[in-house]
Amino acid sequence: MRLIIACICCYHAALLGDPWGKDADLAHNKRPTAVCQTSSPTPILGQFAEIMISFHQKVISPADGPRSHFIPSSSQYTLDAIRKYGFFQGFTMGCDRLMRENEDPWVYRWTRDGGGRLIKYDPVP
Repeated sequence: MRLIIACICCYHAALLGDPWGKDADLAHNKRPTAVCQTSSPTPILGQFAEIMISFHQKVISPADGPRSHFIPSSSQYTLDAIRKYGFFQGFTMGCDRLMRENEDPWVYRWTRDGGGRLIKYDPVP
């Protein structure tokens, strides 16, 4: 458990660089979120994943600022996918989503967030 937390902290500190860079101005914009309606209990691995995602959403993300180009954010997407499809398939879907997390145009529907910025809309199928 300590190793996982240490790896997450090192990843954010070392690889992402300055957390108050160009995206820091987005921290004050309120963005709409889409939440999955299905909320079934998950087994032990799913509960651990939910705890880790909750930690990321409540501790790391507010300090680092929002960086997602999607609604819902990638962490919320992974959480919804784990709740809907189970741990392994949901985790795989979340990893796939993280691989697509960039500013490149994709084939997703676009919507505007609270600040009027165009953002990709990609809910859990």
